[in-house]
Amino acid sequence: MPCTVITVTSGKGGVGKTTTTANLSAALSRLGQRVVAVDADIGLRNLDLVMGLENRILYDSIDVAEGRCTLQQAMVRDPRAEALYLLPAAQTRDKADLNPAQMKLICDQLRQMADYVLIDSPAGIEHGFNTAISAADRVLIVTTSDVSALRDADKVIYLLERDYHKQPGLVINRFNERLVNSGEMRGIDDVLDILAIDLMGVVPEDELLMLSTDRGTPAVFDKRLAVAHAYENIAQRIMGQNVPLTDYRKRGFWAWLKRLFGR
Repeated sequence: MPCTVITVTSGKGGVGKTTTTANLSAALSRLGQRVVAVDADIGLRNLDLVMGLENRILYDSIDVAEGRCTLQQAMVRDPRAEALYLLPAAQTRDKADLNPAQMKLICDQLRQMADYVLIDSPAGIEHGFNTAISAADRVLIVTTSDVSALRDADKVIYLLERDYHKQPGLVINRFNERLVNSGEMRGIDDVLDILAIDLMGVVPEDELLMLSTDRGTPAVFDKRLAVAHAYENIAQRIMGQNVPLTDYRKRGFWAWLKRLFGR
């Protein structure tokens, strides 16, 4: 199977883009795929923290691009998964220090090693965004349903379609059915009407996810978390499997009770 490079991006910061990248990478790996997660947020790297691999880093992508190490030396293996690796970003350099041509070259090498490469893009539409998009076969837009996140996501979608000729998929993050029912949050149909792109999945709001992220353990590794199933669902859809979108409206007291006791 040829490798697929997927850039995960958003218009607005703080919508869960890096957490989504980490969990989809882990979910794809658990489904038997060889996966490399690439942090493209030069100078503001966080993917290593979310994946819990910060203490294993020796080199980064700019070291690779500038010839100080090989790609294999810079890749960090996740000991919790069979074939999951991280290519970290430099923490003390600027986004302009890695250009689109260098990113393409790195991804061309990764295509020989992996089934999926997931690139965690910087938020916004500046230089780092262009670099992160340059090698992508597919793009995922992560957004919440608040008005500022949707406005920024719509701008990114417009640029992707106009300048890069890419039709992105959508991940709606932190979805809360209770707030939708009370009229305090936009529903899935409303978001799709605004953004008009294909929905790849919905991740429910889960207060335990923040604790998981702070511990450096992707939620996918903890089956008690409701979001673990959501990320696995999206990963299956990325792989082309015909699985239905999870309907969180069917979850109730018994689903909560099972999760509480880890069943």
